[in-house]
Amino acid sequence: QVQLVESGGGLVQPGGSLRVSCVLSGTIFSIYTMGWYRQAPGKQRDWVAHITRDDYSYYTDSVKGRFTISRDNAKNTVYLQMNSLKPEDTAVYYCHLQIGTNDYWGQGTQVTVSS
Repeated sequence: QVQLVESGGGLVQPGGSLRVSCVLSGTIFSIYTMGWYRQAPGKQRDWVAHITRDDYSYYTDSVKGRFTISRDNAKNTVYLQMNSLKPEDTAVYYCHLQIGTNDYWGQGTQVTVSS
């Protein structure tokens, strides 16, 4: 059974940093592209970044230069390092995996940027 479990969210002041993590179980981590999405209150879930199995990473424009996605295949974990956080980054952050036509999501982790 494929399972994604996020952790690491919390409350941070504007300009601060936070790292969220996502552990995958139930399938082979190293062969898949892993992604992060976020959903702010009252808004749709939006793509943030993804990293391929060959370590190529891609970002939505609003986080380029501030966020870094990485992966540790030995730990079946994908990370999202978030720096220079802004109030508009406040959202629930979700880990995502697509296998064929199936989408898998974690339960989400709340990130709140506020003074």
